Amino acid sequence: MVNEQDRHRIEITLRDRLLRAWENSMEMARDFEGYSDEFSYEENYSKLFSQYAVEEAEHASKLKELLHAYEHEHGTRD
Repeated sequence: MVNEQDRHRIEITLRDRLLRAWENSMEMARDFEGYSDEFSYEENYSKLFSQYAVEEAEHASKLKELLHAYEHEHGTRD
């Protein structure tokens, strides 16, 4: 018998974490690119934000690969 507490419990899965990390990483890449454009008159900072955008996009790409691999391995595809 399932107790009341367990019945209302929400389980966060590895897929959930991968998906959220991927979404967050994509958002950070977009933000950094925007900052780079916004402060283009400050060359050093603009370049730094542009570099961060590229690096974060690489993280997002790797997370997406991991997410696809996880879904393929576990047969979970929404």
